[in-house]
Amino acid sequence: MSINEIQDEIIDEFSGLDDWMDRYQLLIDLGNEQPPLDDKYKTESNLIDGCQSRVWLQADYREGLLFFTAESDALIVKGIVALLIRVFSGHTPQEIIEADLYFIDRIGLREHLSPTRSNGLLAMIKQMRMYAIAFNAKTN
Repeated sequence: MSINEIQDEIIDEFSGLDDWMDRYQLLIDLGNEQPPLDDKYKTESNLIDGCQSRVWLQADYREGLLFFTAESDALIVKGIVALLIRVFSGHTPQEIIEADLYFIDRIGLREHLSPTRSNGLLAMIKQMRMYAIAFNAKTN
């Protein structure tokens, strides 16, 4: 499934929820469905700078594709990172670098996050793209 197909799927899931409390609950549920991050990856080097809450992100490169795992100590942030993992994991570094993340605005996420959470969202995206750039450079 392409990055855009996954984004369209996420937009469909959120479009059925008119109330933002329901959307926050969906984010929390998505975060809780994420498998816990192995403790060996909860290191300073895996912490994302720019997030108010603690977010650890691990990237693994297998057979030309990047796979992300992450964990946060904040419920909604854990859900946001779960969405990003769903969109980016299993794609090539080049696809991740070139992706237009339109789902964030289409589901109204950016406008319903506090400024600090919005900064954290941007920091997570930036870190995932930095991994993609690094792996892309290493393989080309």
